[in-house]
Amino acid sequence: MITINNKVQFAKENVLFVFALEMEAAAIFEKLNTLFVGVGKVNAAYELTKAIYERKPDLIINLGSAGSSRFKKGDVICCSQFVQRDMDVRGLGVEQYVTPFANIPSVLEYGFKIETLPQGICGTGDSFEMEHTETKYDVVDMEAYALATIAMKEEIPFLCLKYISDGADDNAAEDWPVLVHKAAVAFGEIFQI
Repeated sequence: MITINNKVQFAKENVLFVFALEMEAAAIFEKLNTLFVGVGKVNAAYELTKAIYERKPDLIINLGSAGSSRFKKGDVICCSQFVQRDMDVRGLGVEQYVTPFANIPSVLEYGFKIETLPQGICGTGDSFEMEHTETKYDVVDMEAYALATIAMKEEIPFLCLKYISDGADDNAAEDWPVLVHKAAVAFGEIFQI
């Protein structure tokens, strides 16, 4: 069983563990229902949509690495708020981070919270952020917004945990490859896998 809190549990076989890359899961998750979507929002959206119709999960858990200038390397952060950080249509009078005509606010709120973990707001975009100064979000990744949006639209419960692998700063490109491998171990401990 995967326990979210003292009231919510899901059978492991009905949980879809979603990662961008296999290196974020390592051998720890190989016997579970995993999905590797690749890097970026388009890949994530395509692969998750396909998997939902093929596997029909009761719960989607997005696990992966992320950068942050707020949290320290090695922290696992629970995200239930998401910003599409590269959506910018201000030239047409639309608030930054809002997708025109989508009826979704600039901060999408969807997903479970694990109260024992720090809470973060995940800014998702199709760039590897190395100069993070934005204050609307404090965790940076490349897939979670797309995954959360699809889970919400399909009315599937969602949980997002991010392992902080870098500071989303000028050292990010050097830190990420070194620390990304530790993510699977941290996630395995949380779920007792």
